[in-house]
Formats: sequence, C-alpha cells, structure tokens
Amino acid sequence: MAIRQWAAGAVALIISFLSLVTGTLVHAQDGVTLMHVHGLGFSADGAELVIPSHHGLAVYRNGQWAKAPGPQHDYMGFVGTKRGYYTSGHPAPGSGLINPFGLMRSDDNGKTWTKLGLEGQSDFHLLAASFATNAVYVYNTEPNSLMDRAGLYSSLNDGKTWRRAQAVGLEGPLLSLAVHPTDPNVVAAGTRAGLFISRDAGGHFSRQFGNAQVPGLTFDQDGTTIWASSFDRSARLSKIDWKSGQNTERALPSLGDDAVAYIAQHPHDLSQVAIATFARSVFLSRDGGVTWKQIADHGRTL
Repeated sequence: MAIRQWAAGAVALIISFLSLVTGTLVHAQDGVTLMHVHGLGFSADGAELVIPSHHGLAVYRNGQWAKAPGPQHDYMGFVGTKRGYYTSGHPAPGSGLINPFGLMRSDDNGKTWTKLGLEGQSDFHLLAASFATNAVYVYNTEPNSLMDRAGLYSSLNDGKTWRRAQAVGLEGPLLSLAVHPTDPNVVAAGTRAGLFISRDAGGHFSRQFGNAQVPGLTFDQDGTTIWASSFDRSARLSKIDWKSGQNTERALPSLGDDAVAYIAQHPHDLSQVAIATFARSVFLSRDGGVTWKQIADHGRTL
C-alpha cells in the first residue's frame, strides 16, 4: 500500500511539473480522479468545463478529462467570468504563497494567478462573481484587514475595497451565492431556509423559493432566470424566473441520497448546463437540462 501511495504521489508531481513547463493540458495514463469538488465553471470561451479540487484544476474538454496547467493549489470558492477565474483557498506546497492566499484572479485559464489581497488572512469558501461586470461577492467568516466583522461583502474593484451588505431579510445559514451576469446589484443567496434575492447589492433580501435548503445556484447567462438546486428528502433542480418567481422543475438523473452542489452554464450556448454533486458525480446536459450525460461517477472520471 505504501509503495502504491508513493507511486501515485510521484505521478502527480510529474504531471504537475509537466503542466507548469509546457503550459498545456496533461493527460494522466489512468485518468483524472476528482478527490474533491470545490466548484464548477466553464472557461470564458466555453471550450472547457473546469472543476477545482484539492490538487489543482480538472478540465473536461472535447469529451476527455485532463489536469489543467498551472499550480496545483487547493482551490476554494472558484468561479468563472468573462475576464477569467476568481478563487480563494490554499497554496500548493512549494509555491511560495502564504496560506491562505486570500482572493486571486487568473486571466489565462489557471496557468498563472494574480494576487488581489487578503493573502494570509482569509479563505473564502463562498465566493461568487458577475460574469460580465466582475463584481465579486464573498461570505467572510471572521475579521480581516479590510473587513471588520463576519458577513456578506462585495467588491467592484478586484478586492481593493469591500462593502459589507446588511442582508436584511436573509434567513438561515448561507450555503450558496450567485451574482447576476450584467447587474452587479442583483445577488442570489441559497440558505437552509430557501432561495433569497437581493436587488440592492445585498442590502435587503426577499424569499423567492420554498423552505428547502438550496446548496447550488447560478444565474442563467441571459439574466432572466436562476438555476437552483434544492434538497428536501430528495434532490431537485429548478429554473426560476427571479422577477416573477415562476418555477420550472428540471428532471435530474437518479441521485439517491446525493444532491447537486454546483451548477454552471456554458457562456455562449445556453442549452449546455453542467452539475456536480456532493458525492463527486458530474453530469452535462446539451438540451437545457432535459437529458443528462454522466462524465464522472463518485470521483471517477468517465
């Protein structure tokens, strides 16, 4: 067992080194295993579906899985925008970064990262960004040099300054966040008490959806609807008009006791939607959630 673990670690180091040197996707002989799933997002051009994990980024492109180039950080709170990726989390060993690395942004699909502040202070597990405006929202669990207390914060200038939201009307512990693709003032929050919408940058929230817990959220790229996962004895996926409240439920694959943790939509082909579950299964739909193709099963990529 020790020899197998050593060999697996050696292969991982070689893959990481090759990706850093060549700047290209590296395919492991035995495939890519999703040890953890810390988010889900498409690249800005829609060519890649990206999953952040404990050991770097896993990429699904043209029907194949690979490890992304760049450092093998423990990425948390990962989100894709028109400009690139925003993330938080913990640095890879030997990277020279301080733990945690606060807020960072990549404009080259994760090959390199720009520090945006709060290095060594904060790790944002709940992070969301507007696709076109790059407004960033985070839930901060404890004070840091730019946030004097815990709470929901937003930044319009890549983390240089932060504004704390009053979050009046928001009920229950936060589970998920999503920001409107073109209006930085519209933010959705999923909690254990349901789905809540704010139109004033988190100042006030109103309940939009039921009483079930809502662990996964994303705005449709057209800005009119929200994809929301919920769980109340069984997993559900809904497409909700956030202005009228009209709810259209989408069929899900058989998940048993599992539930949808993350949702992402292709930035240009709105019929393509991806979901990732808490048990590390991943599904892709090319018809707006009517049918699904499984591309990972409990961490084993297919």
